[in-house]
Amino acid sequence: MSVAADTERNPWLALFALVVGFFMILLDMTIVAVANPAILAAFDADISQVIWVTSAYLLTYAVPLLVTGRLGDRFGPKNVYLVGLFVFTAASLGCGLSGTIAHLILWRAVQGVGAALMTPQTMAVITRTFPPDRRGAAMGFWGGIAGLATLVGPILGGVLVDWRGWEWIFFVNVPVGIIAFGLALWLVPALPTHKHKYDVPGILLSGAGMFLLVFGIQEGNNFDWSSRIWLMIGAGLALLAVFVWNQSRNTGEPLLPLSLFRDRNFGLSNLAIAAMGAAVTAMMVPSYFYLQAVRELSPTKSALVFAPMAIITGICAPLIGKFSDKLHPRIIPAFGFTLFTLAILAFSALMKPDTALVWYLVAAGFAGLANACIWAPLAATATHNLPVQLAGAGAGVYNTTRQVGAVLGSAAISALISARVAAHGLGSGKIAEGGAGQGPIPEPVKDSFSTALAQSMLLPAGILLLGILAAALFVSHGRSAPSDHTGALATDSFPA
Repeated sequence: MSVAADTERNPWLALFALVVGFFMILLDMTIVAVANPAILAAFDADISQVIWVTSAYLLTYAVPLLVTGRLGDRFGPKNVYLVGLFVFTAASLGCGLSGTIAHLILWRAVQGVGAALMTPQTMAVITRTFPPDRRGAAMGFWGGIAGLATLVGPILGGVLVDWRGWEWIFFVNVPVGIIAFGLALWLVPALPTHKHKYDVPGILLSGAGMFLLVFGIQEGNNFDWSSRIWLMIGAGLALLAVFVWNQSRNTGEPLLPLSLFRDRNFGLSNLAIAAMGAAVTAMMVPSYFYLQAVRELSPTKSALVFAPMAIITGICAPLIGKFSDKLHPRIIPAFGFTLFTLAILAFSALMKPDTALVWYLVAAGFAGLANACIWAPLAATATHNLPVQLAGAGAGVYNTTRQVGAVLGSAAISALISARVAAHGLGSGKIAEGGAGQGPIPEPVKDSFSTALAQSMLLPAGILLLGILAAALFVSHGRSAPSDHTGALATDSFPA
């Protein structure tokens, strides 16, 4: 079948095929959170090692995204997506077969590379196959899947951990990955490719800078924030500054086309999605240690506490996406960020040994509505004015900022929990040891431990304030795009 005929297929079929794999890779961002105590006990590890099971995935997911977005433009989003899906599925099998915590962390890093190859292709296909006036509904579906996956992960993880053990949160990806591969091979069109020159200096500078920054933050608490750690963080920031300078002087094809940020809403959407990624990741870790270590709930029961969050997000996100294009871009996401901030503050206030869990369910419901108002409208706003020839680059940038936010959120919450636990005289290392499958923690300790976790929850609430600010500064789509030809969308190139 020719490329022209291939692109005339119903774009919704291609989107459905892509989100099966997309759902799976986002699921793995949060599915491990509920299994942390079980993994901690199985490998006799400490909290920093266990959090690296998540952070290694997020790190190798985030670093290559700028490059993998461009690979989709060059070799076709379908081809790059299929390669990434194969890598991710094979690595999932390796994770489940891991015999040590080091092997598990290594395979999670390989998983992240596969996810990085897949993710930008989903947004690029939407941008290139749906016209701007129909993209809100498509992004509503995409954003709903994104939000739902991050919330369903812990629920599914809890069921699998209780039923078969922590290994099955990875084994389950194998049959799903095979099905997703077949669907993508069948339904995703072979879109036209664009030749690109690869910005090797940009690739090296961005990769090294992000690695040093994230690794330094993640390991800072383990090394008592020594001068070596601060030197690593400073070097990472310096390399990223040189990277931006390099991109501004690149007259060929920069890895990060700074012209994208001439669109005010694109730039603000990136700030907002970074805050969202950080907040969601940072919220999950203290929540599940509280529910399992303090409240002594099983993984399944603790995950079900967040069921209202997942259900309401899944129901409301597509509905909100359908009419988001009809309202001013700032209205829905600003409301969502505000509501999510209040919900997390409620979680913090409820983190006491004797709080009735029904109130946690209520707060989770409001958090679900908030998520539905954030994921889809932000994605639609970010991509509304993307030029077709920069679809892959724009998708890569947007997903990079989301993942960098998630990595930094994971690193920061790890350091903050350890610090607050130590401040309450509980020591560091194997926090929540009693709740990790080795018996309940002593009653006198529960109050102090709950307080430490509650204080940690103030971090994601504070991060969300950046999202509120960014959303409040959105402008209408007509005034957001640049006036010159570099920002023109050439909307007639989209299929009707």
